[in-house]
Amino acid sequence: MKYSVSLLLVLCVVWLSWSGHFTPLLLGLGLASCLLVVLISRRMRIVDREGTPLELAARAPLYAPWLVWQVFKANVDVARRILSPSLPISPRVIRVKTSQRSDLARVIYANSITLTPGTVSLTLEGDVIEVHALTREAAEELESGKMDRRVTRTEGRD
Repeated sequence: MKYSVSLLLVLCVVWLSWSGHFTPLLLGLGLASCLLVVLISRRMRIVDREGTPLELAARAPLYAPWLVWQVFKANVDVARRILSPSLPISPRVIRVKTSQRSDLARVIYANSITLTPGTVSLTLEGDVIEVHALTREAAEELESGKMDRRVTRTEGRD
């Protein structure tokens, strides 16, 4: 039930922020549409821990600034390599093991890799992500497991 209530609250907040209308009729219709979505979602049995990740949402504000910093640093590195052809690139495909329990957290990890310039997640099968890295340093950074540990911590496993 707590996942249904949290889904309803999130839908209402999103609806309010996107609509910007606060007349009684529109507020009532917005609430009715949010309730209808929750009821349909419950009937489809898609309202669960992974569909409404309360724990993950609570820890995401701690992970996001770190990820933004990693993206910034990788942008600078890739830009330097583009502007200075003497800096080496050594493209490679590596496989990194994930330590996350949920599919959602593994997808967050794979997307974080892709968001970071110089690396792209190619496949995610089970607990292994195949990654194309532009440089040896980018591959080593991923193989060190720092990003994996951060996502695992965000998932709620320390």
